[in-house]
Amino acid sequence: MMAKISIVVPVYNEEGNVEKLHKEILDTCRENKYEFEIIFVDDGSTDGTGAICKKLYPLKYIRMRRNFGQTAAMDAGIKAAQYDYIVTMDGDGQNDPADIPALLAYLKENDYDVVSGWRKNRKDTVMKRFISRGANMLRYLFIHDGIHDSGCSLKIYKKECFDGINLYGEQHRFIPAILEIKGFRVGEMEVHHRPRESGTTKYNWKRTIKGFVDMISVWFWNKYASRPLHLLGGLGFIFLAAGFGCGIWSVVLFALGRKMSNNIFPPLLTIFFTVIGLLLFVFGLMSEILMKTYYGEHMDAPYNIKEKTENIVEPDK
Repeated sequence: MMAKISIVVPVYNEEGNVEKLHKEILDTCRENKYEFEIIFVDDGSTDGTGAICKKLYPLKYIRMRRNFGQTAAMDAGIKAAQYDYIVTMDGDGQNDPADIPALLAYLKENDYDVVSGWRKNRKDTVMKRFISRGANMLRYLFIHDGIHDSGCSLKIYKKECFDGINLYGEQHRFIPAILEIKGFRVGEMEVHHRPRESGTTKYNWKRTIKGFVDMISVWFWNKYASRPLHLLGGLGFIFLAAGFGCGIWSVVLFALGRKMSNNIFPPLLTIFFTVIGLLLFVFGLMSEILMKTYYGEHMDAPYNIKEKTENIVEPDK
C-alpha cells in the first residue's frame, strides 16, 4: 500500500538551502513511490527565501506575518498537513531526506506513533554540541522520555498524534515527551547529520534559555497539570508546618518569661510562614479552577499566517 506522507519544513533566511533541500525531498518521495506533499513554512524570512519557494514545484508554501519562531512555524505546517504520516525536518539542509524511508519503516515495524531522529555523529561546532549535551542532561533529569537527541528536528509522526495539540515557545524539542505523556508510543533511531553548506545557524543563548523554561513547563504539565493543588498545596502544607513550629517556639519563649521585644523573629516567622502557606493553598485552588477552564475551552494559536500558496502545476521550463 502506498504510504501517504506530509513533509513539514520550517525555513527562515535559508535562500541558499531551500531549492536543494526541496529537490532532495522530492527525489526521495518519488523514488519510494509515496503519495506526498511538501510544506515549507517561511517564518518571516527577510532574504530571498520566499521568492525561491514560490518557484518550487510541487510545494505548499506558508508564510508567517513575522518571525514567530521555529515552534510556531512547525505548528502551522503540521496543522496544514493532510496525510497519514507527518515528517518534520530543519530547513538548513543538515537533516538528510534519504533517512525518511528508514524512519517510516522503523515506525511501522515497531508499531510506534513517533520516531525521533538521533544525530549521534553531529556535524556542528564544538560549542553547539556542548550546549546541546548540557541541555540533554537537564532534560534527562526533568523529562524521562528516553530520547537522546530532543533537538533533532527530523522526526516522523502518525497524524493523529497532533489532534487537539497546539505548540508554543520552544516546545518543538519536546514533542515526543508531550506525546508520551498523552500515551503515544515513542521510539528513536540514528540518522545522518550533515554540515551546513549555506547560511548561518539561528540558535543562540536566548533560545537555550527559552528551551529550558519550556522544559520546566513540560515537566510541570507531566506531573501536575491535572492536579496543581498537589504541588502548591504540598508546599503550602510545608510552610504551614514551619509556621506552626515557629508558633510553638514563640509560645514557649513567652511561657519562659522571655521579652518578646528581644525575640521578635519567632512571631515574625510564624506570621510569614503561615501567610505563605495559606497563599500557596489559595493559588493551588485557583490553579485547579484554571486547569478545568483550560481543558474546557479552545486555545488560540499564538501566531498569524500572512499567505498560503500551493504549486500544483509544474511551471514552464
